[in-house]
Amino acid sequence: MKIVPANIYMETTGTGPNLVLLHGWGMSGAVWQPIIKSLSKLFTLHIVDLPGMGLSRPTEPYHLHIIAEKVAEMLPANADMIGWSWGGQVAMRIALDQPDAVRRLVLVGSTPCFVNKEEFMTQAKWTSGIAPEVFERFADSMDADYHKTLTQFLTLQCMGDKSARLTVRLLRRKLEERPAPTSQTLQRALGILLESDLRSEVNRLRKPTLLIHGDRDTLAPVQAAHWMMQNLPVGYLRVISGASHAPFLSHQEQFVDAVVQFLEPTSA
Repeated sequence: MKIVPANIYMETTGTGPNLVLLHGWGMSGAVWQPIIKSLSKLFTLHIVDLPGMGLSRPTEPYHLHIIAEKVAEMLPANADMIGWSWGGQVAMRIALDQPDAVRRLVLVGSTPCFVNKEEFMTQAKWTSGIAPEVFERFADSMDADYHKTLTQFLTLQCMGDKSARLTVRLLRRKLEERPAPTSQTLQRALGILLESDLRSEVNRLRKPTLLIHGDRDTLAPVQAAHWMMQNLPVGYLRVISGASHAPFLSHQEQFVDAVVQFLEPTSA
């Protein structure tokens, strides 16, 4: 079967309650493949390629609100949603802008704000991210050596993980399974990561939310998950020991167990 790019590409598989999967920066829905077999026995999975990634065309203008709006148009109403990293911010934006589209949220290695920020007006100083210069260096090197930059970003996601080499290899393999995003799209998506700050809106996320976080995450430090726990109206936290930024790859069984316990598909 020949698959051609779509405005928003989405694969649907499995049986049970609807569960949407949103991947992180630079990747595609293929990244979820190692846990699809387990989850599809319990859920109808809707696996999305975010705009400009994988088999989805970029959207214009390219910012978080529009990306969330375009993705939400494709989804079944009142679905549960898993968002990893940047996909977690998209999931939060959908839940904030279109609450009827979301039943419950699972945010994996996600954060309301990826970069450290100085105090500004009503926003307190934020030190639960990483230095903005990290993203700026990635942006500067994107045009010079596109593939090297992507590899460095994948490595950053796995730093500290007990199985870092294996997880990096798996991420690289999944990255290669679908068309690579253009450097322009990656630059614009990096801009979203650099600029997005949802801290002032987290208390409006009234959907039950499970945070799954690796205690060795260097891209979205676990302190961000603890902050969200204190500010979410209905939040639950599962910290996976020894995991970094992609616990659904490095600790697949623990991850699936946490999702199933939270969503309770047999009682849906």
